Amino acid sequence: MLAYIDWHASPIIFEVFGFPLRWYGLMFASAFLAGYQILSYIFKKEGRPIEQADELLLYAMISTVIGARMAHYFFYEYPLLLADPGKFFLDMITPPFSGLASHGTMLIFFAIYLFSKKRKVAYLYVTDRIVPTVAFGGALIRFGNLMNSEIIGKPTDVPWAFRFFNDLEHPVVVPRHPSQLYESISCILIFILIMWLWSKKKENTPHGLLTGVFLIILFTLRFFYEFLKENQVSLENSMTLNIGQRLSIPCVLLGIIILFLSFRKNNNESIT
Repeated sequence: MLAYIDWHASPIIFEVFGFPLRWYGLMFASAFLAGYQILSYIFKKEGRPIEQADELLLYAMISTVIGARMAHYFFYEYPLLLADPGKFFLDMITPPFSGLASHGTMLIFFAIYLFSKKRKVAYLYVTDRIVPTVAFGGALIRFGNLMNSEIIGKPTDVPWAFRFFNDLEHPVVVPRHPSQLYESISCILIFILIMWLWSKKKENTPHGLLTGVFLIILFTLRFFYEFLKENQVSLENSMTLNIGQRLSIPCVLLGIIILFLSFRKNNNESIT
């Protein structure tokens, strides 16, 4: 049986002239760098211009940062946003981007719509190519949360529990679920599954298949992982389902709809 893991990790890797390089920032930047490599690989295999991968990544970067920041303030910091809208609008769009809500990354689907219209490419074809980058990026970002000792799990006695000694929100150190690690590993597995599904048919993959699978699995897991996590804001203490769970439900439903449409369209094309 494993002993509890004492987690003393510092969120800062090192400092350069007094400027700290943080693990979270490194993981956030690495998510986009890795995303570009994945997207370029897919486009190259399908014979699409690599330049379009550059453009699509730019759309994805801008929408991800803005969406995640907006969601954080609107869903988790709304009273502060109302108290001083100007200050928090400035914080929302400038580094170090402390406070990102993963559900806000759904704004990327609007950015993809703009890209697909401009390039005259099927919308769900593009979303299918972007979701593996989101899955891999999510794994890196959740690892950054682990290094920050944030978004921690509830107390537990499982042998792989972590004791977070640098957790500022919960000063009493007790063994807890490493919920960040659960989500990070899950994202890696989702990434592998999506890439495997894509590898079977590549450009002939039914439009929407990868997107639907991604949304259903990711946000179903997110819904259940929330039961193992400490609430992010005091408002959630009075809720039966917390904010993360409430936002996950429509994402799962959207995934089911997309997957249904994908199968129906594919079946109709097979018949004809």
